[in-house]
Amino acid sequence: MKKGIHPENYRLVAFKDMSNEHVFITKSAANTKETIEIDGTEYPLYKLEISNTSHPFYTGKMKLVDTAGRVDKFRNRYQKHLDQRNQNKN
Repeated sequence: MKKGIHPENYRLVAFKDMSNEHVFITKSAANTKETIEIDGTEYPLYKLEISNTSHPFYTGKMKLVDTAGRVDKFRNRYQKHLDQRNQNKN
């Protein structure tokens, strides 16, 4: 491996799927602001919106995950473009 291009701060980090509260621990260099205690040990906490335990591909269940209204924000942002496109078709 080339020297100086890989992060040096690998450590155990707890990743938490916020849609179903599933937590798993793996090595990572992800920046975190919070911590979580698991089995008496404190780990840096990285919150995920979706993981393999909640993703439709792995679960076989289709569900829409819209955290913080992102779909609505996208639609609001591009609504005038969609309106113009529909007017041009007519």
